[in-house]
Amino acid sequence: MSFFEAIDITKHFGGLAAVNDLGFEVRQGEIFGLIGPNGSGKTTVFNLINGYYPLTGGNILFEGRQINGLPTWKICKLGIGRTFQVVKPLRRMTVLENVTASAFNHTGDLKVAKAKAEEVLDFCRLGHKKDFLASGLTIGDRKRLEIARSLATSPKLLLLDETMAGLTPQEQGEGVELIRKVRDSGVTIIIVEHIMRVIMNLCDRIMCISYGMKLAEGLPEEVANNQDVVEAYLGKE
Repeated sequence: MSFFEAIDITKHFGGLAAVNDLGFEVRQGEIFGLIGPNGSGKTTVFNLINGYYPLTGGNILFEGRQINGLPTWKICKLGIGRTFQVVKPLRRMTVLENVTASAFNHTGDLKVAKAKAEEVLDFCRLGHKKDFLASGLTIGDRKRLEIARSLATSPKLLLLDETMAGLTPQEQGEGVELIRKVRDSGVTIIIVEHIMRVIMNLCDRIMCISYGMKLAEGLPEEVANNQDVVEAYLGKE
C-alpha cells in the first residue's frame, strides 16, 4: 500500500487543463519536491490534494483511502496539512492564539489545544514570541508561524508551498533546517519551491511538471540534468 498516490489526476477550468493526467507516489518519510515554471500547475496540485478544488478526473489515495471528494476539514483531520504561498495569519491575534486555533483540529479542549500550540512553537523556535501580535512579525517569522500553524493540526503529510519565498539567504538556511527537523519528527513532506538550491539540498526525489503534465521524476541531480526540464525553464535556445 502506497502512503500517498495521485492517479491520473486532472483539473479543468473551462477549456483549460491546469493539471492533465498527472500521476505520482510519495513514500512515507521522504521529502518530495514538486517543481516547474510559473503557471505549470504546482499550487493547483496542492489544491486538489487538500480538497480545495474538486478533481475533474482521476483519484487521490492517502494511506490506502480515497480522499478526493472529501471536504477540506476532513482531509486535514485524516492527517494532511498545508501552508500557503501568501501567508495570512490572524493578524489581530497573538502568535500563540494563531497556533492554538489550528490545534483545535484534534481537540475541543482549550487547555489541550494551548499546550499543543506551545509545544509546536518551541519546536519552530517561536516560543519566545508567543505573545507577539501576528501583524508585527517579520516575513521570516510569519513563514515560520505558517509552518507552526500547519504542524498544530498534527499532520502525517505536510504540503509546503513556497515557504522560502522572500527570505534572506540566512533565513532560507534556517528554513531548510526546520523542514529537515519536521521530516525527522515523522512527517512526510511534499514541497513546492522555486529556489533550486533549497530543493536540491532538501529533497529525496523531485518531479517537474509543465502545463500540468509530468516532464521528469527522479533523484534531484537526474531531474536537474534532464533536457526537457532545462528547456521548460530556460527555453530551447
